[in-house]
Amino acid sequence: MYSKLKRKGLNIPNGFAITSNAYIYLLKYSKADKKIKALLKNLDTSNLKSLQQTGKSIRELILSLEIPKDLEKQILKYYKKLRQEYGKNCDVAVRSSATSEDLPDASFAGQQETYLNIRGEKELLIACKKCFSSLFTDRAISYRHDKKFDHLKIALSIGVQKMVRSDLASSGVMFTLDTESGFRNVVFINSSYGLGENIVKGYVNPDTFYVFKPTLNKFKPIISRSLGNKKKRLVYTKYKKHPTKNVSVSKKYQNKFSLNDDEILTLARWGCIIEQHYNKPMDIEWAKDGITKKLFIVQARPETVHSNIKKNLYYEYELKEKSKVLVTGRSVGQKIGTGEVNVISNVKGIYKFKKGQVLVTEMTDPDWEPILKIASAIVTNRGGSTCHAAIVSRELGIPCIVGTENATKKLKNKSKVTIDCSKGETGYVYSGVLKYDLIKHDIKKLPKTRTKIMVNIGEPEEAFRLSFLPVQGVGLAREEFIAGSYIRIHPNALLNFNKLSSKDKRKILEITKGYKIKDFFVDKMAEGIAKIAAAFYPKPVILRLSDFKTNEYRTLIGGSLFEPNEDNPMMGWRGASRYYDKRFIGAFKMECLAIKRVIKEYGLKNLQIMVPMVRTIKEGKNVLNMLGKNGLKKGKNGLKIYAMCEIPSNIILADEFLKIFDGFSIGSNDLTQFTLATDRDNSMLSHVYDERNPAVKKLIMDAIKACNKRHKYIGICGQAPSDYLDFAKFLVKSKIQSISLNPDSVISTLIKIKKFER
Repeated sequence: MYSKLKRKGLNIPNGFAITSNAYIYLLKYSKADKKIKALLKNLDTSNLKSLQQTGKSIRELILSLEIPKDLEKQILKYYKKLRQEYGKNCDVAVRSSATSEDLPDASFAGQQETYLNIRGEKELLIACKKCFSSLFTDRAISYRHDKKFDHLKIALSIGVQKMVRSDLASSGVMFTLDTESGFRNVVFINSSYGLGENIVKGYVNPDTFYVFKPTLNKFKPIISRSLGNKKKRLVYTKYKKHPTKNVSVSKKYQNKFSLNDDEILTLARWGCIIEQHYNKPMDIEWAKDGITKKLFIVQARPETVHSNIKKNLYYEYELKEKSKVLVTGRSVGQKIGTGEVNVISNVKGIYKFKKGQVLVTEMTDPDWEPILKIASAIVTNRGGSTCHAAIVSRELGIPCIVGTENATKKLKNKSKVTIDCSKGETGYVYSGVLKYDLIKHDIKKLPKTRTKIMVNIGEPEEAFRLSFLPVQGVGLAREEFIAGSYIRIHPNALLNFNKLSSKDKRKILEITKGYKIKDFFVDKMAEGIAKIAAAFYPKPVILRLSDFKTNEYRTLIGGSLFEPNEDNPMMGWRGASRYYDKRFIGAFKMECLAIKRVIKEYGLKNLQIMVPMVRTIKEGKNVLNMLGKNGLKKGKNGLKIYAMCEIPSNIILADEFLKIFDGFSIGSNDLTQFTLATDRDNSMLSHVYDERNPAVKKLIMDAIKACNKRHKYIGICGQAPSDYLDFAKFLVKSKIQSISLNPDSVISTLIKIKKFER
């Protein structure tokens, strides 16, 4: 890797390898191999005390061995070369790598030990023996037993590599795919201050970044970023026995991202080069030198979880019940699990753990492996998506929630809980054992339809997972969901921060940590939109501009200051009427800037725009004019702008609307209520509200005919075809071009639509 990738522009610290043959030679020279065989003879990995005693005995045996003089001479020879290159007091990392560690179907990185800040010949030789002995850590023995590897046929090599002074800067882990969904078109980067062990061991909640691969060469597609708390920094010490220690990070630096944009993009490009070199998704460790300010790649191994999953299979976990949410955190595993809580404070308490329980702890490390494989789920206070608990849970196929901050306090021993990691980046711990369904679909066996099948998406964090659905794009991406979950602040509150109450100011300052207040809306809206557009690239993604009603806008922080009280918000100041109103122009400009960034800075030109609640032709022209003024001109660089067809006037004047818009997307929910004069939220009128009413169907059919006649786009993104198969049949027979469905109804409805087309 070193010589070939250096030529491609990557920075890699020099070093040398002590081969697995050296390990075999050491054991045979000292006849330790026979002694190890004898110690393993009566091993019972299900008995933790037996496992620990056996492991300890073998490790002590290896540590007591004398390295053969000829081998010692060779090790010191190459260490001398490093000292000549980097200076007499050259510090090195001594990294272990077992011959089983990075196989395509078996990773479990972290089985063996790594030793940092090693200086001097004596300390190097001691570290090497420690590395050799770590082949027999308890977790490594247990793991090999489960994988049916012969302990004595596995050897260990050592990489001795110049240390990167990341204790003075930052370091982290990078995957060339999304670690949760397996989505291949992103590079996922974790970053924290100091040496990288803190991330892997889950001591910190790191910063996270997603970079979109397909447009990386020409654009700057950092499509998502999240600020971690990064409370600890692992640094060097002057003491040989304890060469590293954790120190606290100031609030100032906790609230700053540990990488800048140029560094994020550089790492992503390097990740792509490494992936191309090995022709497979990779798990990569990187470090930034605080002295030279340069980035370095320090380790790379194949990604082993998603690389081996059959992509034709699509799994849906659906929770059938809800209860009180006890704890939330970052979800890992996209599954649901249930069981009895067992809170364990440290590894000494693992004897108390029983099969099928939910492990709740501060964090895990590789020493926890013997019980992780029998857990129904894992919940930790600390850690990010690349910490030890997360890595192991993916390989074991169990749900895991990390970085909860307070799970060990909130979850009580012996209580029954449900762990839900099925709905995106946020994982939920619910009280009680809840019912859920697991549905498995073989995508390859699904039929192809003439009618385009698209999907409705609200939460950006679900986009990567949903991208594996057999759809031809997104028919409705809802901006208000992004505003509600990503932003949570009224846009005018960010523009008029000084006018807010002290209470609202404090809330906003907490939410916007790591961002400039006035930039926050644009930054987060762009990221939310980009995540959806990237997930389905190059398929079209139709983004509906903000369609909050005044009562909904009032729920956002600061919203009550800028929103009027309306008697009937459903028919009030919403949709298009806002965008050219002087009270909202500033907010709409930020909306446009976010969309513009997604298209022009990230290169996601598959994004298309839909304008909601366009009441009149004049209003449509006003909105198109406002969009053009803000860099979103219809037709420029292929940009499509559609009108949401949701009020009778859109259809009555269809020919006029279609002169200025590129087509219609039917919103059956609002169209039904405005046609039948029924408030869709009024339970007393629920017996009247029905999308299948002849009047509603007549209007929809007229809209379809008008668009098809003009060769304009016509689709539907409302609820009705997801709920009623007869309505979906009506749409197909009416020759609608596309039907956008809720995710949970895509596959079942697709199968029916194929039958309707015959």
